[in-house]
Amino acid sequence: MTENHGSDLPAGGEKETALLAMADHIADVVDKMLVSCAVVRGEIELRVNPADVPQVLTLLRGDRQAAFNQLIDLTAVDYPERESRFDMVYLLLSMDNNRRMRLVAAVAAGQVVPSVTGLFMAANWAEREVWDMFGIFFAGHPDLRRLLTDYGFEGHPLRKDFPLTGHVEVRYDDNQRRVVNGPVHLVQEFRDFDFLSPWEGMQTQIAEKPAGDDAEQKG
Repeated sequence: MTENHGSDLPAGGEKETALLAMADHIADVVDKMLVSCAVVRGEIELRVNPADVPQVLTLLRGDRQAAFNQLIDLTAVDYPERESRFDMVYLLLSMDNNRRMRLVAAVAAGQVVPSVTGLFMAANWAEREVWDMFGIFFAGHPDLRRLLTDYGFEGHPLRKDFPLTGHVEVRYDDNQRRVVNGPVHLVQEFRDFDFLSPWEGMQTQIAEKPAGDDAEQKG
């Protein structure tokens, strides 16, 4: 049993009791691979090291009580200020228990993460997307290629230090009569753009003319 979990649910509630009991059980199942286990925002959040992810997923899927046998999605979150820059997040579902949980692993820039496509085929495109958007490499993936960006694309767009304008743009060249890749060229600087919503209206009230002024001008 782990003492490293808490709850943000109302104390003494039936749901909180069930979640804490499941968190205790998961901590026992994971055993020495556990980094932390907590009930966060009404869901169990389990943290482990990246190298242990496949084994932990195997245990959670095979355990009859936990029965987290569906991988709903996986993604990453970027924290540039941290030494372990990324959080790999695996979203799991137990149909038997009607319960969800998050498996989180902190990953440093350039650190290799084991692919889980051998356990869940749903991880195939999701891992390709994380590789494309964040640049996290998955060892053992059968076909790790970019998924959302074009051939020759530079960088990883969901990293928080990636420039909003990107590095390369795809455009049609009138002279060459074909689509070309080239450096980004902005006709208008983003900083000069007025983002005031038309629904907000004028911030300065316009003084109304006296009713008699229009009559005098017409006369």
